[in-house]
This record gives sequence, structure tokens and C-alpha cells, in this order.
Amino acid sequence: MVSLKDISAACGVSVATVSKALNGHKDVGQETRERIRKVAMELGYMPNAAAKALKTNRSYNLGILFVDESQSGLTHDYYAALLDSFKKEAELQGYDLTFINSNSQRQNRMSYLAHSRYRGFDGVCIACVNFYDPEIMELVRSDIPIVTIDHVFNNRMVIQSDNVQGMTDLLNYIIGKGHRRIAFIHGTDSAVTQNRLSAFYKTCYENGITEIPEEYVQEAPYRDMNKTAKLTEYLLDLPVRPTCILYPDDYAAFGGINAIRERGLSIPDDISIAGYDGVRISQQIRPNLTTLAQDTKTMGKEAADKLIRLIEQPRTTLVETVLVPGHLLTGSTVKDITG
Repeated sequence: MVSLKDISAACGVSVATVSKALNGHKDVGQETRERIRKVAMELGYMPNAAAKALKTNRSYNLGILFVDESQSGLTHDYYAALLDSFKKEAELQGYDLTFINSNSQRQNRMSYLAHSRYRGFDGVCIACVNFYDPEIMELVRSDIPIVTIDHVFNNRMVIQSDNVQGMTDLLNYIIGKGHRRIAFIHGTDSAVTQNRLSAFYKTCYENGITEIPEEYVQEAPYRDMNKTAKLTEYLLDLPVRPTCILYPDDYAAFGGINAIRERGLSIPDDISIAGYDGVRISQQIRPNLTTLAQDTKTMGKEAADKLIRLIEQPRTTLVETVLVPGHLLTGSTVKDITG
């Protein structure tokens, strides 16, 4: 069995330094800390979880609350990538993950807060839920350290994709290609949707597009290809149809692509489109999709790191909203019509 002394010898540092590095002490430099952790993993070091929990009065277990109403579960590209990054960072810092049971049909089901206390979670990441659910509010108001993804609560740590800047960058690119008749099929009401919608109108106005037909702005659930296909047909049938259609996410954009192709139209020669998220498959189809890629790797890493800081350093960790910028993937689905 690998010991701290073995890791100490392999790294050329003291046993005390190894112990501090593996326990996340900040008086060990980041480069040294990461090197020690890497060597520990390579050697197969396994800390005694029971002894560690007894010593620190922690379970070293984080709860994940993920309730996906679209039933796509962890096949949801955005959240799957984000939670994978969260998992890697949490495990690197010595924590395990457990999903909080959300089966509302089960008899004698515990509330989210009761489940969290029963499992003894040191903290909880709320990643995809109805944030207005009374059970969510109960959990958020508890004394358990919490980090939320893409939703702001007072006095809670929040990790957000910068949806305002993302939509601004995407729309400025499309307008720069000469498009003035731009339709936006946005997602259902949420903080994310509100930020993107506000940025859409603001960016249009700043570029002199002050009259946006009401029928150009439609709503569809995120990842709903059937709904976006129907709304795309509706937009194509307008007397003055848009030259470009924005979709709530890349997956939903595939519904629009299908509807456009069924009309015998070409993308982008006959009509331009753009998505949002930057999922891998969006760059593998042809033409590859113009979209705004969200930085799920950084978001997941930040969420795990901030939550663990709240647990281990509650007095000195600032509760804040962390905005993570994305980046534009220009793709090939927006035609230049400036000429």
C-alpha cells in the first residue's frame, strides 16, 4: 500500500509537504501541489477516507442536484461536459460525488435538503433544476455550502456562462455579415434566456436595427428539435422572411436544419442560421454550425474549486458570481450578404 513516505521520496519533498498538498493547504505552491497530486495518482495512493473524515469532521462527499426536465440526462452535451470537469477537479482535491435522488414518484422520498443531510454532504452543486421549486429554495436557504450553475441566488456562489457577452459577440458577427432581418427562437423563461434575449435586443438597437417584427422572436424549449422545426417552417412562410435564424442551442438548431432542407433550401445560400453552446457535433456536420461555444471545462472546474473553498475556508472565501466567457465559432452557416 502506497504511503505518504513513498510519495515524499518520489517527489523529493518532505512528508509534511505531501500531506499539506494532498489536503489542499495553500502554503504549498500550486505547481508543487499539482506535481505531488499527479505522482500520488500515478502511484495509486488511496487515503484512508474514514480516518480523514473523523479527523476533519467532513465526509469529503459533494452532492450533485441535476433534474433535467427534457429527460436527456447526462447525454445533455452542455451539462455532461460541465459535470465531467466538475468531477475531475473535485476528485483531484480528494472529494467524491453523489447525485441527489430526484425521483418525485418514489414513495417516502426525502426532500433535497433531507437527502443532503442524510448523506452528510459537505456541499452541493445545483446544476440543472427548476430554481423556483420550493424544495430548491429550502436547500438554498440552508446552512449547507452551495454553488449554483447559471442561476443567481442572494448570498450564494454562482458560476455563470457570460450569456450577455456571448449573444453580443454572436449577433455582432451576424450583423457584420450584412444581416438585418434576424429571427431569434429563444429558450423557455430562465435567467439564461432573459440575459440572451436582452442582449439580442440591445445589440440590434446598437447596430441601428430598431424595428424587429414580433413574429421574428419565438420561444421553444431548449433541445426541442420538433418545436424548432415547426417554428422554422413558420418563419420561412412569412411574407418577409428573415435572412438568418438564431436557435436556443445547437441541438435545437438541428431541428431547424432539417426543416430548411426539407424545403429544398440550402444553408447558408438560401438562409443563414446560428446555434449556441458549441457542442462537438456542431463542428462535425457540414456545413459546420456558426455558434457560441460555452467554456464548460472552466465552468465545471471553477464550480468544484469554489465549492470546496466554501467548505474548507468559509471565513475567507468571497461569495461571488463568477462569469465565464465563451468564444465564437464562426462556422459556415452564416452567409456574407454585404455585397
